[in-house]
Amino acid sequence: MADVEETDLSKKYVLRTAPFDARFPNQNQTRNCWQNYCDYFRCINAKGEDFKPCKQFKMNYHSLCPNEWVRFAIHALHSRLTVQ
Repeated sequence: MADVEETDLSKKYVLRTAPFDARFPNQNQTRNCWQNYCDYFRCINAKGEDFKPCKQFKMNYHSLCPNEWVRFAIHALHSRLTVQ
């Protein structure tokens, strides 16, 4: 029974990490995280949220950045957009 549940979950969720980026060869991926975050928002501002290649940047920064940073950045972005 547990094997069936595990295979169902493995089909439902696909875990991926960001691919190697030669601009950031070191272990510390902080700059890589920030660059993907910035690239995502540049991409959606230029092409719109429905543009598929933009989603790659989003997946990368979600994979590389600590969850707390992602939550803080999203909260700060929404606060900035609604305060005006």
